[in-house]
Amino acid sequence: MPNKVKIAIDAMGGDNSPEKILEGITISLKSNDENFFYLYGNEEILKKQIDKRKSILKHCEIIHTHDIILDNESPLNAAKKGKDSSMWKAIESQKKNESDISLSAGNTGALLVISKLLLKTIDGINKPALAALWPNKNNMSVVLDLGANIECSEKNLIDFSCMGSALFKSLFVSDVPKIALLNIGLEENKGNEILKKTYSILKETKLKNFEFCGYIEGNQIMDGKIDVIVTDGFTGNIALKTAEGTANFIKEGLIKSLNKFSILLSFSALKKFKSKLDPRKYNGAIFLGLQSPVVKSHGSTDAIGFANSINVCHKIVKANLIKKIESNLITVDP
Repeated sequence: MPNKVKIAIDAMGGDNSPEKILEGITISLKSNDENFFYLYGNEEILKKQIDKRKSILKHCEIIHTHDIILDNESPLNAAKKGKDSSMWKAIESQKKNESDISLSAGNTGALLVISKLLLKTIDGINKPALAALWPNKNNMSVVLDLGANIECSEKNLIDFSCMGSALFKSLFVSDVPKIALLNIGLEENKGNEILKKTYSILKETKLKNFEFCGYIEGNQIMDGKIDVIVTDGFTGNIALKTAEGTANFIKEGLIKSLNKFSILLSFSALKKFKSKLDPRKYNGAIFLGLQSPVVKSHGSTDAIGFANSINVCHKIVKANLIKKIESNLITVDP
């Protein structure tokens, strides 16, 4: 399989799996056949599903696993008992250099713990971060950390800046991404001591592969002026859930307030608006800081959303994300 991206997939994780996993693969292959998929899960179930989609057969290989990590299992319990699970085996394949990247729609906490157990962190990184794409007025931003680390030091936030910059350059065409720290104000003296120290270090550091733009407030995230927004996992997760809830509130309120006639008159504009807020387009959070990349698909997404997370995997590998992170880290070190 020369030049093909080898993606290890936890085929049993998430809602409606493995049906949506295989349908997502089918959708992705229509636009890109440069991936090969190692499917970890129950062989009997997977074969039955693939028989319904014979066109993907030559692009897949099934590796049988006995166990499944459930969504309600604690991360530590999953790590202790899940060594023959589809999630564990998919990530382990990266450790054995059998795949380039792994993808799961399963238990997020378990995925983070198992990834850290099996895959070493990049030299110079002591806390990996969870990053995701965030829609804005122009295109998309990268936001991190979104929940992997509740507490962070200035060293961690600087590492996140470097990793977020590398991710943005891997997914989009940009030589010098614009980066900002999420804060409660724009003034240099605002925020806690860790944010102030991080601000000072990034402001004074001259050799770096991104443009530091200071602070950004929560109501500016979607303006499209900043490419990478950096924060601790506690703040980032709250911001993410707030944005998701607000988007759902707006969509539901808009639908209720419009009658059939007004919907027909505004159909084109409403279609564009709905597409902009469609979470499936931004599916695929990336666990950054490990020596091999891991992508987390939203557990409740459908086949279209899963296909988009496959596209994220392909771009990350083809753009040599890990090498970009390593080269970025050399230039910024507190």
